Amino acid sequence: MIFPTKLIGGKLIRRYKRFLADVELEDGSVVIAHCTNSGSMKSCIEEGAPVYLSPASDPNRKTKYSWEMIFINNGWVGVNTMIPNKLAYDAIVGGSIEKLAGYSIVKREVKFGESRFDIYCENEEEKCFVEVKNVSMKVGDYALFPDAVTTRGRKHLETLIEVKKQGMRAVMLYVIQRMDVDVMGLAKDIDLGYAETLKKAVDAGVEVIAVQAKVSPDRIEIMRELDIEI
Repeated sequence: MIFPTKLIGGKLIRRYKRFLADVELEDGSVVIAHCTNSGSMKSCIEEGAPVYLSPASDPNRKTKYSWEMIFINNGWVGVNTMIPNKLAYDAIVGGSIEKLAGYSIVKREVKFGESRFDIYCENEEEKCFVEVKNVSMKVGDYALFPDAVTTRGRKHLETLIEVKKQGMRAVMLYVIQRMDVDVMGLAKDIDLGYAETLKKAVDAGVEVIAVQAKVSPDRIEIMRELDIEI
């Protein structure tokens, strides 16, 4: 994924009220950026660290910038939780995620019952629903999810179980927006209920895939699949 407009560099002053961040731009001015990440952003916050923002396309939006990434541990970490959905969609359409290749129909935001999944895929043999989650937290060599208690995330897993019960393929796809980790795991100390629900989903036949994306101010691209420890 190539950013459609040139990103604007600066340094992080602070993140507050979950969805806002103060950023000092290179010219010394301070702007308020929208933060799409509703989690704790543990291991993704470092005051004074370089960041990049994207300008808002809507001139009427209150916050004129969106926070895209931060430079931590000698590498860029993507913090925009909207990006993984687009990355996953493009990768599935392009066939670059091996386990999700071979679909002739790929759609975004498709309803299933009272829920809505990020991606729906179909070919002559099967129908598949894919839920996508952004992963940015790092502990040691592990990328961990979630970084905050997520009741919504557990609901998505329960719905994936229902998809599988109805004879369709169900996939939980984690997109890790950092390159300084080697394996995906679960933050059981943060949300044990999510970990238990994921184990239940796997036992019911839900597939779990983790892919790692390289983040830079020019583009974000999926590089490889990572092993998952559940």
